[in-house]
Amino acid sequence: MDKASVIQAALAWIRKVSEEDATGHDYWHLQRVLNTALYLAEQEGADPFIVALAALFHDLPDDKLATDPEAMEQEIIDWLKAHDVPDHDIDHIMEIIRTQSYRGGAHAPMRTLEGACVQDADRLDAMGAIGIARTFQYAGARGNRMYDPDLPPRVHMTPEMYRHGRSTAINHFYEKMLKLYDLLNTETARKIGRKKHAFMVLYLETFFEEWNMATGENGNAAFHLGTSPYALNKN
Repeated sequence: MDKASVIQAALAWIRKVSEEDATGHDYWHLQRVLNTALYLAEQEGADPFIVALAALFHDLPDDKLATDPEAMEQEIIDWLKAHDVPDHDIDHIMEIIRTQSYRGGAHAPMRTLEGACVQDADRLDAMGAIGIARTFQYAGARGNRMYDPDLPPRVHMTPEMYRHGRSTAINHFYEKMLKLYDLLNTETARKIGRKKHAFMVLYLETFFEEWNMATGENGNAAFHLGTSPYALNKN
């Protein structure tokens, strides 16, 4: 098995599968997660082969994208077997794929360093300027509003509520994005994530300043960042 050739074949396959995605989980998202995950693996000492394949396939069986997640998982396993990936590597890759998603913060911590690198890379892509752009893209694709002052963020959610409940793009910052920095696994990811987190806080402050100026509202107290833990500087 030539590992570089397997990764190149995986890139070609996921491009066919995901290139037309309009939810922010397209080929370029997977490419960015791949590159970031490989950088984290290099800095943290993880196996780059496991990291690369798990990063490339991590979204394909996600229930927010796949109509039949179990069938897609089996398709990934069959693909890996057809490319002579050893069974123990397949088991490791699939474990990462099955446990890396946020799902309302319900998952247990990653068991392996490779899983931590993939999860961190995916979470970093959900933060900062790109994360903001993807949030509005996903909200639009799902028919959700940009913001509704009468619809506050959800505080306690089951995975089912997180995935299918009513929300807005701005609420998603409070329901997920602003929580991600504290959930990063590796020190390398935290160094990258500090600036991304700070940018999201600045964006929200600017958003509500403009919203309140344009609508004459004082703003919803639930969104006041001055007393929020998410406004704190990340050291």
